[in-house]
Amino acid sequence: MSETALSDVRAVNGGGSWFHRNQFALTPWLFLAPGILFFAVYVIFPIFQSFNISLYEWDGLGQPEYVGLRNYEDLYWEFVDRDAFYTSLKNNVIWLVLYLLAIPAGLFIALFLNQTVTGIRFYKSMFFFPFVISQVVVGLVFTWFYDPTFGLLNTLLGSVGIAPINVLGDERYVTYGIIIAGLWPQTAYCMILYLTGLNAVDPEQIEAGRLDGAKRWKMLWYIIIPQLRPATFIAFVVTIIGALRSFDMISVMTAGGPFGSSRVLAFYMFEVALSEYGFRMGYGAAIAVVLFAIMLCFIAYFLYSMYREERAR
Repeated sequence: MSETALSDVRAVNGGGSWFHRNQFALTPWLFLAPGILFFAVYVIFPIFQSFNISLYEWDGLGQPEYVGLRNYEDLYWEFVDRDAFYTSLKNNVIWLVLYLLAIPAGLFIALFLNQTVTGIRFYKSMFFFPFVISQVVVGLVFTWFYDPTFGLLNTLLGSVGIAPINVLGDERYVTYGIIIAGLWPQTAYCMILYLTGLNAVDPEQIEAGRLDGAKRWKMLWYIIIPQLRPATFIAFVVTIIGALRSFDMISVMTAGGPFGSSRVLAFYMFEVALSEYGFRMGYGAAIAVVLFAIMLCFIAYFLYSMYREERAR
């Protein structure tokens, strides 16, 4: 018997080195180790560091001064007085509610694109296009679209006798205008997730549903959508995170204006910590901790829901 075969026999029989006895358990962790290391250094450690910085008054250069929970107290009073933090949090809630429209919109577009019709590749490329372009470009395109002097929106409104609307200059409309701009690429992303999920739908279940008389909405609700739960879970998590950390669209389209009415938590954090208004690193870190806590609540809820469904099966 060769030396290799003997070593294999010793490993199976409990002989050989400790690594040979545990190689099946250790090998996956060896492959995961680089990813876990990067995740710990660039994600986990900064989370704890942000919480630590939020306990200090610091301008980013000098010696930090420990102030305890004073930054969180200031945020509380800003919320009570309906100041900048209140406006930012309220806008984030609006973003969160309306941004979820991207999920059903992406599903129905995916259902349309999953059919075999003439020109379907062209339609797919057109719907896929918003996903591959930069958020900055999307923001600039919609800024021109909303322009009250030459924008396409007001040109169309003028053609039917409606007075021009300054969407980005009116406190009543600005947040909704930016959200509509953000929904364009987000819907494309959800569409891609559902197109991938539709490829994994079991055709036998669809055929069984047809034999049982399921058609159209019943087929969709009772047979197709339950098989799309993994795609729906990812779509929910990504969409919620995208809504809560929205920054680039606001920075490009309004810079938080008019009069701070389009701020969200991520942009307000940037204003107080890094922009010309402040360098209050501790206060900005406190906003980041609040934003992280809100994200964590939503993601933990969805993870628990998925875990409960898996255990019920």
